[in-house]
Amino acid sequence: MKTITQDQEATGAGQPAPPTTSTRWALASLCLAMLLSSLGTSIANVALPTLAQAFAASFQQVQWVVLAYLLAITVLIVSVGRLGDQVGRRRLLVAGSALFTLASVGCGLAPTLHWLIAARVAQGLGAAVMMALTLAFIGATVPKDKTGSAMGLLGTLSAIGTALGPSLGGLLIAECGWRAIFLINLPLGLLALAMAYRYLPADASNRQAARAGFDPLGTLLLASTLAAYALAMTLGRGQFGALNLALLLAAALGAGLFVRTEARVASPLIRLALFRDRLLCAGLASNLLVATVMMATLVVGPFYLAGALGLDAFQLGLALSLGPLVAALTGVPAGRIVDRFGSQPVLLAGLLALLLGALAVALLPSRFGLPAYLAPLVMMTSGFALFQAANNTAVMRDVSADQRGLVSGLLNLSRNLGLITGASLMGAVFALASASLDVTRATPDALAVGLRITFAMAAGLVLLGLMIVSAGWLSARRVRLQAAAMPGEHDHA
Repeated sequence: MKTITQDQEATGAGQPAPPTTSTRWALASLCLAMLLSSLGTSIANVALPTLAQAFAASFQQVQWVVLAYLLAITVLIVSVGRLGDQVGRRRLLVAGSALFTLASVGCGLAPTLHWLIAARVAQGLGAAVMMALTLAFIGATVPKDKTGSAMGLLGTLSAIGTALGPSLGGLLIAECGWRAIFLINLPLGLLALAMAYRYLPADASNRQAARAGFDPLGTLLLASTLAAYALAMTLGRGQFGALNLALLLAAALGAGLFVRTEARVASPLIRLALFRDRLLCAGLASNLLVATVMMATLVVGPFYLAGALGLDAFQLGLALSLGPLVAALTGVPAGRIVDRFGSQPVLLAGLLALLLGALAVALLPSRFGLPAYLAPLVMMTSGFALFQAANNTAVMRDVSADQRGLVSGLLNLSRNLGLITGASLMGAVFALASASLDVTRATPDALAVGLRITFAMAAGLVLLGLMIVSAGWLSARRVRLQAAAMPGEHDHA
């Protein structure tokens, strides 16, 4: 089988697409990696009551089974993306798949809760590698005019993995016990590992990256900063106290030290000049804002549906499954639309759909009941699928081969930070707007008011994202016009 090396990517050699069969198998390998890492995010949530009983632990203790995985991904995803650029993406993806698989076995065999949490950290590290490098591999495995379709397919698998987790986890726990939700990754992980090794483009020696070396101090500072921020947003179960404030201050200090360090070291983890690209900055910022908004449907929606509309557990589960189902069904078509019409108009359409959906939730009277929530939810989720496919394509399509892992890591990081921020921020806004510290005791009318105010704020965040994206496009257009006006200075660019 013919493969395209990273050196060939960088020089433009081997630019023709590989054989169709090879492309499909390579894409299947990336899809399986994305599915497993996304499944790991949601499958453990349903097991928390069972784990609390099995280990005689409190909810605050067992919730670290979920948090440990999410924190490991958030803290490490940029660093592993950059490492993939330096040591070889296929090599690192195979290692990450192996770590994910072994850590899953460690989770399944865990004799104590602390063992399980430690194994989940290792599993999260493997998942960070898998998430960061799947997007980075698209440029090496798919023709450029099919990038949108591939991004849409990966978005679909991510949605399927997240949606499948609770139902699959519940079935496995009922039939085989809680250990099965982790041990099921053994055969699937081995398959992902074998497919990555067999079908993904081979690594080539990257002399420039080898000479550049790694940035241990920058890596440590970035990881510490992200850990402090993530903990500040997740600790306290919605109650923001002195510890949360101290962690936020530590994150701010760490961010300042990281920027100062990256400006001085010879081989920075992230070259600050990268952020002079207005399109990249707009893509990362809008990705964070959209993820923050979408988290409101997961954090706020259940309380409104149960408390204000009176849905029982079965009805609530059906209502909550609608969002991931729509995302799964619209991901691939969204990618094809991007390939046909381009990233910019599709990204704009996605943001407008998100804006209209959020405004509909905020403005429609609650007397319309469940349809007044579900119809806007379908609109928002469809808009999210369009946005994700278009934004990922716009950010990743023209990235140089030696930067794809890093930029993919930044893209995943912006989404994770948005989800973490949304869980805390939107939950706090909902509680405040409902005039109740404990939303489970709020009246239906108070919950309806809280929902409308929360989604009005969500609409404001989407509008901000539209402004950022538009400003990025205008800035990039000015740069292109200036470059065209001075052709003599750019003949050899």
